[in-house]
Formats: sequence, C-alpha cells, structure tokens
Amino acid sequence: MIKFNKIHVLILICFLLLSNNVKAEFDVKARTAILQDFSSGKILYEKNPDQSIYPASMTKIMTSIIAFDLLSKGDLSLDDKFIVSEKAWRLSTAGYSSMFIMVGDEVRVESLLKGIIIASGNDACVALAEGIAGTEEEFAIMMTAKAKEIGMTNTNFSNSSGINDPDNNSTVRDIMIMSNYLIKTYPNYYKYFKEKNFTWDRTGGDPITQGNRNPVLYKNLGADGIKTGYLAVERYSLASSIMKNNRRLIAVGSGFETKKARSNESIRLLTYGMTNFSLVEIAKTNIPIAKAEVWNGKKIFVDTFINEDIYKTIPKGRKKLLKVIIKYNGPVEAPIKKNQIIGKLIIMYDGEFNRDYDLLAFHDVKRINMFSRLLKSINYLIWGDV
Repeated sequence: MIKFNKIHVLILICFLLLSNNVKAEFDVKARTAILQDFSSGKILYEKNPDQSIYPASMTKIMTSIIAFDLLSKGDLSLDDKFIVSEKAWRLSTAGYSSMFIMVGDEVRVESLLKGIIIASGNDACVALAEGIAGTEEEFAIMMTAKAKEIGMTNTNFSNSSGINDPDNNSTVRDIMIMSNYLIKTYPNYYKYFKEKNFTWDRTGGDPITQGNRNPVLYKNLGADGIKTGYLAVERYSLASSIMKNNRRLIAVGSGFETKKARSNESIRLLTYGMTNFSLVEIAKTNIPIAKAEVWNGKKIFVDTFINEDIYKTIPKGRKKLLKVIIKYNGPVEAPIKKNQIIGKLIIMYDGEFNRDYDLLAFHDVKRINMFSRLLKSINYLIWGDV
C-alpha cells in the first residue's frame, strides 16, 4: 500500500480592507455600556461593562424568557389563563408602568406577555410570575437560576418587574448575554418586542392602547427590540437591537441622564458599530466549504464542512488581511465516514493565528475493491499519478 503524507493547504478567502484608523476617541455618555456583533459575538465597544447596575425594567426580558422556556416545552400555552391577585392589581396604579389588570381577572398568557414586553406592565409581571410559580419570590428564584445557566455570572433577580429592590442587580454585560440568548433561542417569540403598541380590553372601562417605550423602534435603523428601564437611583437604561443588511447588533447602556440621552446615545452606539466594522461570513453550518482529495475511494474528492456558523467582525478602518486556510494530510484514505475529522480550518488575522475549527467529511466515501487498489498503486509507481 502506498501512502501519501503531503500537506494540502488551500487559501480560501482573502479580504483586504481599506486603511484609516477606527476612531479610538468614541465614547458613550452613559455610566456603563456594551455593544456586540450578534453573529460573531465580537464586543465592539465597552465602558465599565461589569459594573453593578439596577436593571430596572430590563429585568422583564428574563421574565419573558422563563415563560418562553415553558411554552417551548409545552408546559405552558399562550391561551392559558391566570387569575390576577391583589398584589398584582396594586401595581396597576399611578406611578407604575401598568397593563391595568383588575383583581379576579382571568388573563391569557399571551396578553400578559404583551403587557410586559410592550406596555412594560409591572402588574402583568406579577400576574405571570404567580401563575407560573405560585409566588413572585419563587419565580425570582427561577429567574436567577436561568441567569446562571446561560452565563450571567453577576446577576441576581429578586422580583419579576425590576421595581426598586437593592437585591435586584446585574451588569450591562449580563443583560447583553440575556438579550443574545433571547434572540437566538426564541426568534418566534422575539417578534413581540418590535410591536409598537398593545391594546388591553380592560375590565370596567374602555380599552387602553399603550405604545412601546423603546425609542429606537421609531427610528429608521432597523430596530426590533429590546427593553427600556428607569429607576431614580439608576437613571435611564436601554437594551436595544437592530437588524440591518442581514447583520444584527445588540447594545446595552445604563446610567443615561435623561430620556433624550438614552435614545440619542443608544443610536450613536449602534451607528458606531454599523459604520466602523464589517461582518464577514466564513462558514455556515452543514454547508460544504471545500473538497479534499481521496485515496483508494469510489470518489476522488470528499466535500468538507464545519458544524457551526463562523463569522468574524473586522474594523473597516484599518488595512488588515484575513485568511481562511484549509489544512489536511492527504489524499485522505478511504473508507471515510460522514462527520469524520478530515483536517482543520484555520483563521489567520493580520498575520497571526486567530482560531481553528475541525473540518468534517460531508458524506461517506466507500473504499474501492482490492483489484482496483492494486491497479491504482501500480499506476502510481509507473506514472506518479494518484
């Protein structure tokens, strides 16, 4: 048997970006902020991202996630109804963001979710929490456990709404992680966050229509979420996301001094990410990316793929070189099984190693019979042709 050990190296992609330095002086007028490119996970900007904050109504993102988890498992239905307690009703008063539910009302889960997400109703939060867990305190334990599960290492939830409580705390980095999880895991339910108004046909009065409090939804940015927050001690906060040209950014800021600053500075942050960085798609899950040569197989090539999406975010303003390299020892000897590791996909950036990924066989390749293998070996000995 003749074996081949030559190294095959294929340079697949080479992106040369135009020069000019990215503006290093960029700053957001907030106490703490972070910006992430959703697909690549790259952090594009951060300012005190691990400083403790009171997340205020951004807490309601996790309240919604707990419900979405149960909906996805079939343990809860959008048509299920929960009875409104006096505790929930007491938050339907002046001074609180409310859905305006009444004691004894039986309210559908979907209506409560819209009341939470769109109208930011604290009363709806308590009604949903009690309906799911029995008490709001038990629901808060579920929220904190979920936070730890998804990597929110500096967060504790003590209630479902985010109203004043010194033990309800987080960071903008953790809120970003939570927002990323929401969008990635529940795209079908995430659509609620872009709805601009919600009408509640309340008991004992005319229907109430309330607008979404998220200011970036009303700008021409491609915004589709996520959640505002306000507490006197924390000032204004916002978790926001935009989707433009098939690219998503997530921004979280807290400690904006005014409503206007919250809107304007969040827009500045999102715009900074869109205009100063480019997103490069390198590979998509289960899509063939290259061919590798095969020895003694019924096919002379095997398609290869990566089992995850790979994106890289690169500054637009600097002259950099991105290389994606396929490297394998070959030809690869048959038989080859689907998902067998063939080699490596290596990413180089600016001449330095960035990361590598396993390169997998996209399909089986069977071995040729012994007679054919013998002929092939003789052919190679004579002609040097595999």
